[in-house]
Amino acid sequence: MELPTTPVSVGAVVPDFEMETYEPAHADFGKVSLADLRKDGKWTILVFYPADFTFVCPTELADLADQQDKLADLGAKVIAVSTDTKFAHMVWRNTEGLMKNVKYTLAADPTGKVSRLFGVYDSATGLALRGTFIINPEGKLVSSEVNFYNVGRDASELVRKMEANVHLMANPSEACPAKWTPGAKTLKPGKDIVGNVASVIGG
Repeated sequence: MELPTTPVSVGAVVPDFEMETYEPAHADFGKVSLADLRKDGKWTILVFYPADFTFVCPTELADLADQQDKLADLGAKVIAVSTDTKFAHMVWRNTEGLMKNVKYTLAADPTGKVSRLFGVYDSATGLALRGTFIINPEGKLVSSEVNFYNVGRDASELVRKMEANVHLMANPSEACPAKWTPGAKTLKPGKDIVGNVASVIGG
């Protein structure tokens, strides 16, 4: 399938893509497509990382594994992606001790097509930068974060962003302030709070 050469922007609908996968939960290979996830009403979380058998990457994927159940409960399909093959994913998952609790999908993007679609492909190395993307069930890209190779991410912040996005999809007239967590006050944009947000959030 041909994908656009221009990276998708936040707020835009993501074109369909498909990748081969290694599925640790089933100890088998498979495929994943955005079209199927949309049919199932799933949120899609793509976590790009540079490469299997590296250094920061297993610490990130282990941290993500600690949050995989919370993300699943929020209706999300978690997919970690690198430009390695599905075979490399399988061996890495089953030999690296930090990966032992990884149950989510490991997707292979050896041509870099999907990495290019999200603007994380580094043509100088053939690797993907550390990019995290949230796609809502309608196929719209609602969150984007990209780090360079040497800075690992914190999956607990990904959970917080997912909680906020799930809330806002159910309550589209609201907005979530900084550090919002479920149960905290939200904002309802309008003329009455212009210049007076402190009165709403208690600042």
